[in-house]
Amino acid sequence: MSSNIITTHSLGFARIGVKRELKKALEAYWNGHSNAETLQQTAEQLRARHWQLQQQNGIDLLPVGDFALYDHVLNTSLLFGVVAKRHGGAAAAHAFDTQFVIGRGRSADKCCTAAASDMTKWFNTNYHYIVPELTEHQSFELNAGPLLAQIAEAGAQGLKFKPVLIGPITYLHLAKATKESDKLDLLPALLARYQQLLQLLAAQQIEWLQLDEPVLAMDLPPEWQQAFVDAYQQLNFGTLKVLLTTYFGDVSDKLAWLRDLPVAGIHLDVAAQTQSLPAIVRQLPPHWVFSAGIIDGRNIWRADLSKLHAQLAPVYELLQQRLWLAPSCSLLHCPIDVEPEKKLPATQRQSLAFAKQKCQELDLLRHALQTGCTSAIDLYSEPVLARQHDPLVFQSAVRQRTEQAKTQSSLRPVPFARRQILQQQRFELPLLPTTTIGSFPQTQEIRQLRVELKAGRLHPAKYQQAIRSHIAHAIAFQHRIGLDVLVHGEAERNDMVEYFAEYLQGYLFTQQGWVQSYGSRCVKPPVIYGDIVRTSDITVAWSQYAQSLSDKPVKGMLTGPVTMLNWSFVRDDLARSEVALQLSLALADEVAALEQAGIAMIQIDEPALREGLPLKQSAQAAYLDWAVDAFRRCSTAVAPTTQIHTHMCYAEFNDIMPAIAALDADVISIETSRSDMALLKAFEDFSYPAEIGPGVYDIHSPNIPDVSWMKSLIRKANAAIPLKNLWVNPDCGLKTRDWPETEAALSQMVQACRELRTELA
Repeated sequence: MSSNIITTHSLGFARIGVKRELKKALEAYWNGHSNAETLQQTAEQLRARHWQLQQQNGIDLLPVGDFALYDHVLNTSLLFGVVAKRHGGAAAAHAFDTQFVIGRGRSADKCCTAAASDMTKWFNTNYHYIVPELTEHQSFELNAGPLLAQIAEAGAQGLKFKPVLIGPITYLHLAKATKESDKLDLLPALLARYQQLLQLLAAQQIEWLQLDEPVLAMDLPPEWQQAFVDAYQQLNFGTLKVLLTTYFGDVSDKLAWLRDLPVAGIHLDVAAQTQSLPAIVRQLPPHWVFSAGIIDGRNIWRADLSKLHAQLAPVYELLQQRLWLAPSCSLLHCPIDVEPEKKLPATQRQSLAFAKQKCQELDLLRHALQTGCTSAIDLYSEPVLARQHDPLVFQSAVRQRTEQAKTQSSLRPVPFARRQILQQQRFELPLLPTTTIGSFPQTQEIRQLRVELKAGRLHPAKYQQAIRSHIAHAIAFQHRIGLDVLVHGEAERNDMVEYFAEYLQGYLFTQQGWVQSYGSRCVKPPVIYGDIVRTSDITVAWSQYAQSLSDKPVKGMLTGPVTMLNWSFVRDDLARSEVALQLSLALADEVAALEQAGIAMIQIDEPALREGLPLKQSAQAAYLDWAVDAFRRCSTAVAPTTQIHTHMCYAEFNDIMPAIAALDADVISIETSRSDMALLKAFEDFSYPAEIGPGVYDIHSPNIPDVSWMKSLIRKANAAIPLKNLWVNPDCGLKTRDWPETEAALSQMVQACRELRTELA
């Protein structure tokens, strides 16, 4: 495989390209500006480019099959013929477009439309996957053509590679079924298709196969652990060598039975393990490969290779060529290359390592272990040590304020039941009040305004005037269709995290640090480099102007501290709880300024609250304690008549309902339309005490729901939520939609409420 004793490999790689080439190709295809052949050519070029990049920077064994045009979990569903009945027409008439009908509800030619499948977070990351939909008597059918085509591409380029597949237990665990309790009943039928695929791969003379089972990092019930053992004992791997791959958490508690599985090796997320590496290695079968996920695949900081070398040296002594080195997880979760970041100061740029640099780090570690020469890794680690003493990090006034805050209560002094009465008297809203989540379409004109401003070609006063005109348009539109609670539309914002970060000391910003969130949606997380300080008002002037245009309440819109934290790259040597508190106190100043400016409703969005939740239940309480505290400190000082809203994105809420209630927000809005309001069951079972706006319009799909559909969703919501506590809104912000879609959908939503007010009153 390699002239080296130690093998380096990666578990997966980014798809989108340094300049978001895949995003642009996808959207050109969806908009009818290119064809499927052009899109596939772009995908093939990106695969080849990324394989070459990894190989040239020290990776021996490349991942194949991890690439997806929309989502790798969706690819797995299509691999095994899992297509919901409502999407069956696309499978028959638009084979290539089936993935897009399932993912976004529409084929590129718009001839096939259907409700898109549910979407949720990939474990505790900001990547969203398309949830497989299984029926009680689900049949599976192997469709290996696309996977074999990628294998053929890699083979034609003379690459050393391993196919990457989601394992059967993780796939079933991630899916939703007609009867959740019966998912394991489908395992034998699914295993039959996996066995068929294993035989096909063996016929291709594949040596190594990577089977991803990140579900092992969770607290699996006994029946799922037993199913895992049974499944892997049943599968016949033949000549294939299987690398069982886990990440995102500790699996030390499962090693007693994992070691008995008929696989050829295991990959572990090293940083997550509670046992020492030598102790883990001594428990493994003597013929197994041990893949050490030693480089953090989810963050962007240069590794302290000297420290990691000391950790790995005793393992290398034990294993020699049976030691493999890899990132902790797929490099899907970090940007591709730090070299284009020329605008960052050199000292700060040297602190960063994107996917390309992480490959280089593995190669440097491998060389140091094999040769015993550590001069290269010691030199590489110098910026890491220098960063720890950087004066930009520590600000004594910030540290003093956070320590003082810890001694003060974060609870609002007036309980919700009393606040609700006071707020009803103040706002006099109708039954089923309508609103939106915050953003309106980010048109090309708006984006161009920001480009011109940053380039210095547009005077700030002219920019402000132009943005005000977009705000006035948004307010006038909302008045025209009859929304009850308005928003200013966020025309001034490029991104809900980056916009706020630009006003806070302690942040850095990349130019090409793009990461895929879902489909063609990419985000560029800002970088938390030091202590957080708010230096001026952020949203006050825009919100105040919007409110001056209406006698209806206009919500002030903020991104919450936990989302600011979880959707940023946070320094790996700063305590996340401390950073969250610093962010909270900075945002509390903004909340106070908004209230003083006359803004009576303030929405503090926390779509990433659950995202940071550790997978192990034993570690969850500590996270939720400081995360909830951080949110509350944003709003604890407002008057009881000031209404605090929050918003949360697709997630499983059942296990964090006490924490959601503890946020003590007056109104929460959540994404529920894709799940057909099924996510509301958690709020019903918990008897959620405050007001709630379940989404009735899936903004991630270009489809426009009709009045009867939205009425049916509201009725389902009313079955779970008392009418007096029920709001009506879209699933999320409307930034990614265009104005015709937005106007049509929101007009339908308002009409649905008007009809239901009469019917339900």
